[in-house]
Amino acid sequence: MKIQVRYFASLRETIGVASESVETACDNVASLRLQLIALGGVHAECLAIGRPVRVAVNQVMAHDDTPLPGDCEVAFFPPVTGG
Repeated sequence: MKIQVRYFASLRETIGVASESVETACDNVASLRLQLIALGGVHAECLAIGRPVRVAVNQVMAHDDTPLPGDCEVAFFPPVTGG
């Protein structure tokens, strides 16, 4: 399935894009994060396990075990985002 991944604040600045379309077979947030980490480089740096990153699926706060429905939007952002 294809999903839209969005990055906010320092993650967006480091990765260098605000969003990207990702083809995935992942069924939850944790497996998607691992898929993105496997890309290496800045993705691996920003999304590393143990690094505090918050996630929302379709604009609802999510956890590692939150399922990914088809055609969803997943947003990654640091724990504190100023406005």
